[in-house]
Amino acid sequence: MSTKLLMGNEAFAWAALKAGVNVVAGYPGTPSSELVETVARLHAQGTARGVHVEWSTNEKAALEVAAAASYCGARALFTCKQVGLNVASDALMSLNYVGVNGGLVLFVADDPGPISSQTEQDTRRFAAFAKVPVLDPSTPEEGFAMMQQAFELSERYHAPVIVRPTTRICHASTFFELPEFTEARPIPEEGFQKDPKWVIFPKRAFEGHGEVNRRLARIAWDYAFDPEFSQFNHRFENAKPLVGIVAGGVSTQYAREALTLLAQWAAEAGMVLPPYRFLAVGTPYPFPAETAAAFAEGLCDAVVFEELDSVLEEELLRLAGQRHLPLRVSGKLTGEAPDRGENSTEVLAQRLARFFDRTTGDQNFSALVEQRLASSATEPYDGPLPVRPPVLCAGCPHRGSFFAIKQALGKTPAVFCGDIGCYTLGNAKPLDAVDTCLCMGAGITTAQGFSVAQPGSKAVAFVGDSTFFASGMTGVANAVYNGHNITVAVLDNSTTAMTGSQPHPGTGVTLMGEKRKPLVIEEVLQALGVQCITFANPHNLEESVAAAQEAIQFDGPSAIIFRAPCIQLKRPDAPVVISQDTCTGCKKCITSIGCPAIGFSAAAEGPRSGKRGQAFVDASLCDGCGLCVQVCPFGAIEGAVAQPYGGARSTADSPGSNTGPLAPISLDGETPAETEEDIDD
Repeated sequence: MSTKLLMGNEAFAWAALKAGVNVVAGYPGTPSSELVETVARLHAQGTARGVHVEWSTNEKAALEVAAAASYCGARALFTCKQVGLNVASDALMSLNYVGVNGGLVLFVADDPGPISSQTEQDTRRFAAFAKVPVLDPSTPEEGFAMMQQAFELSERYHAPVIVRPTTRICHASTFFELPEFTEARPIPEEGFQKDPKWVIFPKRAFEGHGEVNRRLARIAWDYAFDPEFSQFNHRFENAKPLVGIVAGGVSTQYAREALTLLAQWAAEAGMVLPPYRFLAVGTPYPFPAETAAAFAEGLCDAVVFEELDSVLEEELLRLAGQRHLPLRVSGKLTGEAPDRGENSTEVLAQRLARFFDRTTGDQNFSALVEQRLASSATEPYDGPLPVRPPVLCAGCPHRGSFFAIKQALGKTPAVFCGDIGCYTLGNAKPLDAVDTCLCMGAGITTAQGFSVAQPGSKAVAFVGDSTFFASGMTGVANAVYNGHNITVAVLDNSTTAMTGSQPHPGTGVTLMGEKRKPLVIEEVLQALGVQCITFANPHNLEESVAAAQEAIQFDGPSAIIFRAPCIQLKRPDAPVVISQDTCTGCKKCITSIGCPAIGFSAAAEGPRSGKRGQAFVDASLCDGCGLCVQVCPFGAIEGAVAQPYGGARSTADSPGSNTGPLAPISLDGETPAETEEDIDD
């Protein structure tokens, strides 16, 4: 054994490996991604022996892979973030009715804030909707224990089990005692046993629903009384309390820290905290009613702290109603706890102080807390704050893709349908090239809705290479089948960039270290029936605009593949240089593409810029892509221009192709300014 500092997600990976997991499958999504990557790294090092690990095409595929492995008696782990569970939900709902054989755990990381997600949805709600038991760790150490117990629970009841950490648990770090290596548990020799129960006909579903309801009651009893699971529901009290505090997940730690601070501050001020009872709920569904009833005995008031939804609060209210308890329950529903976002020690200290003020009525803890927080705060800054909106990286190939499409469209009315990925940042000005973003793969299908309801505007859909394989192909098939007049721009940067540069089917690289022939996006598009497919290097403006014009002018579904690697996958080229003698201060390099490597100095003067100021390049940020060289109307930026893609020019070979002559390339659909007078105008 050795002691190592692990991030929460790394600890969850080790816990699953210690439990003998055989198959790990998921789809990347912050804050969950590091678990699968840790298993892959340990497997490559020879530390995690006998395990299969993969990034699946999407979450639904991953859960179905894990389910089949479980049918064979293997222990399987599925990973995703909260919105990924939406994609896997079709499989999960049926899987819970059918049941499992080997332990099957769903590691679903929630993202309060949200810090990196479309929604703040609460997986505890989803667990109740799907009738799947869930464990909710308050620390990485507790999560380490929960992960191992989750496999045991799954096999005890032949049911999938969810482990639901939140962002701070996933990314917090602490020390763990770890073995030298782990071995996957031997899969039973009998393997998959044929049985009608695995086939979800209506009759089987009716029977399965009854099984689900009965086992939930037994699991709730286990959560309350079985030491293996009741350990996750902590209770303590001081003196003879009349009030109680309930917390779940990471809010348990925030509440405990807040109580410690309150007690310290109160003692220093000659005040005394009222007696209270504390309950930490680590098994929110099915709710451990007997544990909660014992907690509530003799209490008059209770406040509940949890992140995202009012799950524990509602369960406590239901319990009070069912058992006629004289307990007033407060929390999110009453405004005594934050209704969204993350909790913090400071916020809970304020909320607890108000709770104590209300329930005691004879001390002013709120004033004490405000005074202490104010005295510990840093001096406020009265100056202007720098504007730092999220932007595409300097040298990102997506910038050229967005810019080229807008140049190709000129003044043609258009709707730009975005998608989930780095390229969502194309919505920011000056690119202003993302009008909608719903969920993964939806850019392609929403574009089709616009093409039907608003045929006077050209509908353009953007999709990344990883998202194309995850959930874009169905939309393409629908566009071809129904003849929708849309253009799909595939932004192929050879990785899943947004979540940490994970591989996908288009890379040909797997987490097991194997290399296979990559799936080729244009071949998939051709197989799906797209007749016009053009190609371009997005760093080459002339080629990109020409390719975009050809695809946009095609009558029917068309596609443009913009192909250039993410800057994280390549060495930067030499930075560009702006000539002080040539720069006119027109700001076209800034207002056209918005590259963060280009700044503007109002104090700089030159023979052509006068007192207008001049642009400058931050060499530490510049990737040398050369897009700005091509955008500058006065040739003031010096640097290498990217070579054309050089692949197939176009696959449009049908009589219906309507490419037409290519218009001259211009900025903003207009002729570039050529003189200083034009700039002033």
